[in-house]
Amino acid sequence: MPHCVSPLVAYFSMEIGLESGMPTYSGGLGVLAGDTIRSAADLDVPMVAVSLIHQRGYFFQRLDAQGDQSEEPVAWPVNDFAELIDERATVDIEGRTVHVRAWRYRVTGESGHVVPVYLLDTDVSENQPWDRTLTDVLYGGDDHYRLCQEMVLGVGGFRLLRVLGYTDIRRFHMNEGHAALLVLALGEEKLAEQNQSDSISNELIETIREQCVFTTHTPVPAGHDKFSETLARQVLGDRWWGLLKACGVEETLNLTQLALRGSRYVNGVAMKHGEVSHSMFPGYPIHSITNGVHAVTWTAPSFQKLFDTHLPDWRRDQLSFRYAVGIPTSDIWAAHVEAKRTLVEHVNRESNAGFDRDVLTIGFARRFAAYKRAGLIFQDLDRLKRIIREAGPIQIVFAGKAHPRDREGKDLIAHIHEMRDALRDIINVAYLANYDMEVAKMFCAGADVWLNTPLPPLEASGTSGMKAAMNGVPSLSVLDGRWIEGHLEDVTGWSIGDRVEARPEPETDARYAADLYRKLEEKVVPCFYKDREHFVEIMRHAIALNGAFFNTQRMVAQYLHNAYRLGQARMP
Repeated sequence: MPHCVSPLVAYFSMEIGLESGMPTYSGGLGVLAGDTIRSAADLDVPMVAVSLIHQRGYFFQRLDAQGDQSEEPVAWPVNDFAELIDERATVDIEGRTVHVRAWRYRVTGESGHVVPVYLLDTDVSENQPWDRTLTDVLYGGDDHYRLCQEMVLGVGGFRLLRVLGYTDIRRFHMNEGHAALLVLALGEEKLAEQNQSDSISNELIETIREQCVFTTHTPVPAGHDKFSETLARQVLGDRWWGLLKACGVEETLNLTQLALRGSRYVNGVAMKHGEVSHSMFPGYPIHSITNGVHAVTWTAPSFQKLFDTHLPDWRRDQLSFRYAVGIPTSDIWAAHVEAKRTLVEHVNRESNAGFDRDVLTIGFARRFAAYKRAGLIFQDLDRLKRIIREAGPIQIVFAGKAHPRDREGKDLIAHIHEMRDALRDIINVAYLANYDMEVAKMFCAGADVWLNTPLPPLEASGTSGMKAAMNGVPSLSVLDGRWIEGHLEDVTGWSIGDRVEARPEPETDARYAADLYRKLEEKVVPCFYKDREHFVEIMRHAIALNGAFFNTQRMVAQYLHNAYRLGQARMP
């Protein structure tokens, strides 16, 4: 058994963004998980993390000339990144014993403190052929595959930690509902300790709750996994279905509901999202801890050099960003010019789009889903052309993947390509395939303005705009998610629309598009070309006001104080 300090927090997430070369994440949820772990390591938080290895990754994206997306498995050398450990656990799935091994990846913080990440793997010779594929594909397959994966994560991950000697875990943090079955694993363990029957009492549920924390990340229904009683009984077995019934599950296994029922503290990922989540699940007290990003990971080299010069404590104290108001605007602009040069060269090399470093560059990069409305800026092409003629030129770069089964998301990518071709002689539009962490770092630092156009209130947080702000890039965004907290008009960026929640009515998109065009025409484009000093002042405030708050150092500190409640626990 390896030597280990029993951590106070065990962090479970279906996806974790650790490195670009490791396709163990799909987007914001996984990258947020990685940033959380990096900041926990920086702050010497005793933590261990659990996820799946995803041997075939979250797909390699291919786009043809028309923007039609196809997907391929990702071939990546797991052993180049993580070490295989000897310890194993088992989990019963459909009456079969499935063996689970793990790969260990170490996240080292600024002080040298290490948070181990265990990536679960069922591809072992003892397992049946289909069971060996359960840790292959992130968000792949059907409901049956997904529920089996979630058994591996929640139950297999819990049991592996016990095998590894992690016996004094004070808090289990479920990052989204995918890991909710660990509530059952905890219940099973406590029943065995107390020599009780298979009936979980209310007192036992309260004991389980005291150890668990749950973060919900989305108000979009597709983000909350639900399974029929038939499928749940098939995968989990009758005994575990009985335990679920004792935990309040009725005809449908809703993992979000199970996590809510089994947690002492529940939070959304922005103030507004906490309110929305409470309206979705009114029987539960739901708090808010606004997301952040890991500052050192997401600042471009030119901005790291800038901050090292002017804010020497920024790597260990992100509150130092508030002193960015004293950084000369000429230095901020010089750092931005360098970051923009890197992005423009990459865009031209990858897409042959002919981007110009002197032209206002708008960035839009995130998972492609219909509610994010990537095509909103193309709602009225005549208006857009007039803005360019009268206010000044713009160029737009897009990136992002659509889930393989999301037809609307794929159609959006094709629509962007159609608009690119229709506007070829008027606006340079580029689309970058295979958006990953490395491209995101370049993207978020090199754009001049970060565009975000979700349909409220469906944006839970919006971490891409936080990454942009770290690099002084102001947002032009709908007032939803974190932008409600970060927006000061003409100070940190610009808003699109008002704070009234939108409804999916026919005129909604047209109304938001009209306000987007108005802001571009009256504020953003003129400010960039005719009042550069004010534009850079906005950049400076994006760092000082948004960067100082929207970071995972502040976020993890809030989890420690509000969610984990570890008191004066000794840090190793």
